[in-house]
Amino acid sequence: MRLGIFGGTFDPPHVGHLILAMEAYDQLDLDKVLWVIAPNPPHKLGKVSTPIAQRIEMVRSAIDSDPMFALSRVDIDRPGPHYVLDTMRLLHVRYPSDDLIFIMGGDSLHDLPNWHEPKEFLKECSGVGVMHRPGEKFDLSSLSEELPGIEKKVEFIEAPLLEISSNKIRALAFQKKPFRYYLPAAVYDHIRSLGLYTTKESI
Repeated sequence: MRLGIFGGTFDPPHVGHLILAMEAYDQLDLDKVLWVIAPNPPHKLGKVSTPIAQRIEMVRSAIDSDPMFALSRVDIDRPGPHYVLDTMRLLHVRYPSDDLIFIMGGDSLHDLPNWHEPKEFLKECSGVGVMHRPGEKFDLSSLSEELPGIEKKVEFIEAPLLEISSNKIRALAFQKKPFRYYLPAAVYDHIRSLGLYTTKESI
């Protein structure tokens, strides 16, 4: 099978995440997209995140048993730090005969040389699905000087330009401003029922 690996803190998961995952599923001809929640991402150490149990529940409610999606516990059930290189190696153990396509945004592709052992990470990826926003340009030939072979790995995903982010949603919730339609209904209900994102530390 061709499995999409869609990682993030998902704090909270929003409609932008769902649209990107759906487009990746379709355009990359994937059999399933695995949502991989990062409990404590190394680049966000020191930042207060919503407890992992709540983020798991929000992702579950967001994907809502859709057959194209599944929640992976690969990072949830192991101690940190959670580098994507280790995540991919563990997924290869679980899915030894499958192609693993890592899904990322364009900003992550630009920053990839600064990731933890990026060359080794690329070796673990059968492909890298990159969201291509309208008007965004990438210089893969320049990037390949630092990461040889990346041109053969990258597959672009044409996605609509949606100015939606988890940061923005948390800020709106804290400011008591409307944010209902940035989220699946079940995620919105979960946030409201538990009073998430109501403290300054949470944004």
